[in-house]
Amino acid sequence: MKGSGYFDISAFLRRLKDRPDLHRAGMVLVHNGVVRGTSRDGTPVSAVEIRVDRARLAEILAETRALPGIVAAEAEIREGTLRVGEDVMLLGVAGDVRERVIAALARALDRIKAEVTRKREIPAGE
Repeated sequence: MKGSGYFDISAFLRRLKDRPDLHRAGMVLVHNGVVRGTSRDGTPVSAVEIRVDRARLAEILAETRALPGIVAAEAEIREGTLRVGEDVMLLGVAGDVRERVIAALARALDRIKAEVTRKREIPAGE
């Protein structure tokens, strides 16, 4: 991690790409989730508290790596109280063709949000 609230995306990409079978990859896709200043319904938020099930995260990443055409899948998720604008998650997927990589990243991201992370929004002023 770079600084206290931000990931080092360059180091994350190096880790994602540093593998002998990268020659099979035609695409590397990275999602960088950050803390928004509002909830989905528009309520102002000052921070979020994040909890992570690391064991479940490892399972989902392993399942993503096993998908056809996928060469790599990695994630970093911060825990604790994070302020607006700070990084929450990096998720990266590398694979052979665009369609497979986009689908794998979207599937992994949806599963991580549903099965791995627990979030409590802290309203502005609290």
